[in-house]
Amino acid sequence: MTNTHKDALFVLVKSLSKSEKRQFKLYVGRLGVNTDAKFLALFNLLDKTKRYDEKVILDSGIVKKSQLSNLKAHLYKQILVSLRLNPVNQNIRVQLREQLDFATILYQKGLYKQSLKILDKSKYIAIDNEEKNIAYEIVELEKLIETQYITRSIPDRADELVVQAKQLSEQNVMASKLSNLSLQLYGLMLKVGYVRSDEDLIKVKTYFKNKLPKYNIDKLGFREKLWLYKAHLWYSFLIQDFLSCYKYSNKWVDLFYENEKMIQLNPVFFIKGNHYLLESLFYVKYSSQFRETLYRLEAMVEAKSFPKNDNISSLAFLYINANKLNLHFMEGTFEKGLYLVKIIEYGIAKHKDRLDAHHIMLLYYKIASLYFGVGDNKNCILYLKRIIDNKNLKMREDLMCFARVLSLVAHYEAGMDYHMELQLKSTYKFLMKMNDLHAVQKEMIKFLRNLGSIYPSDLRNEFQKLYNELKKYENHPYEKRAFLYLDILSWLESHLENKPVAQIIREKAMQQTR
Repeated sequence: MTNTHKDALFVLVKSLSKSEKRQFKLYVGRLGVNTDAKFLALFNLLDKTKRYDEKVILDSGIVKKSQLSNLKAHLYKQILVSLRLNPVNQNIRVQLREQLDFATILYQKGLYKQSLKILDKSKYIAIDNEEKNIAYEIVELEKLIETQYITRSIPDRADELVVQAKQLSEQNVMASKLSNLSLQLYGLMLKVGYVRSDEDLIKVKTYFKNKLPKYNIDKLGFREKLWLYKAHLWYSFLIQDFLSCYKYSNKWVDLFYENEKMIQLNPVFFIKGNHYLLESLFYVKYSSQFRETLYRLEAMVEAKSFPKNDNISSLAFLYINANKLNLHFMEGTFEKGLYLVKIIEYGIAKHKDRLDAHHIMLLYYKIASLYFGVGDNKNCILYLKRIIDNKNLKMREDLMCFARVLSLVAHYEAGMDYHMELQLKSTYKFLMKMNDLHAVQKEMIKFLRNLGSIYPSDLRNEFQKLYNELKKYENHPYEKRAFLYLDILSWLESHLENKPVAQIIREKAMQQTR
């Protein structure tokens, strides 16, 4: 038996909407001979079953075991062909590829003039829509045809194509260098999180400086600027320069609003740019612009004119709901945010095939923090356990570390301290293994370890001591990241002032509102 998530064909069939399934059957039935085809029978069987089971397929008599692999591959291809014909999937990029295919067929038939006509029209559409890789392919095919068929309609045709090829090549090389740098920095961010020392900072700064190509901003097109802003954004996140994160994520989003047709062609980049802008605003505690940006994004995604597909739906669910939680964290309105838990749980189940594990774990951490904020420590612990027990999570080691620290605090708050010593040792060992034991974590673990020997009358003094010690790290270049995951200072203030932690955060939010 194969796991549902590992069988690509089953996942593809289950991802189809009712209209897409109907279109597939119409596509298959366009020729009468296909109505009894084995691949259609297999499609109908997979559509009806709730999980992939190879034994059920073989028992149905549709296909022998030796033929199953080939039949599945054929069905997979036929579904993709059907989806490609769906008007929903007919964006500029797909249309240009189709025109390039048509031109290639005409060229192979020796119909050079017709081929060149399609290529010339498609080339300018590609350039106008910033599809410069396709434009370069078109120019290369034009050059190939011109070596065999001289139109004589344009005397300097050869020189014109050479110049176009050179310009497009240079622009594509620049975009490639910037996208490579952006991807490498993003990978580093996922793997190790923020810089942790002066040594890390020097390494990242040197790497960025050496890899960033020289450029003239006035000569960069939309796509090159997009990758440039993305590279700067990930660099800024790595070195914890959140004002710079705000600057470049804002440039990213403004780039789309200045070129609105690009939103239609690149909706994923538009959504992600808004998410990183919101994340930056969350870190710099700019709540009024955060709220405005979130509402604008939600309205844009829900608009009829905004592209719709499964991938966009999954990303919109992930980023909009994660930032709705962040808004409640910023304003200390934890109780009001509890309604999001059911929405997020339903969304995770619905979009699980398109969400990666680290994003799901991040949502769980935010839900745990929400419950911690309302004082529901048992539910907080349950969600943190999902992260801690996930042995396959290889990304965001910093998230794993802070989940364990928050779990310790939640266990203390819930009065579940009977296994505290064991958990303290386990957490300490884990942090040492991850090489992530910093001053804030050391002080927290030392405090929790000594709780058992502190007299109740001395408890307030110990909270005050810990608060005074941690307050020094609030704006520390490397230690401050601890406060991004867990507002430890507000938790301590809640004990010192005998107020709920949500009230402390609300009062701070009112003072910081801008």
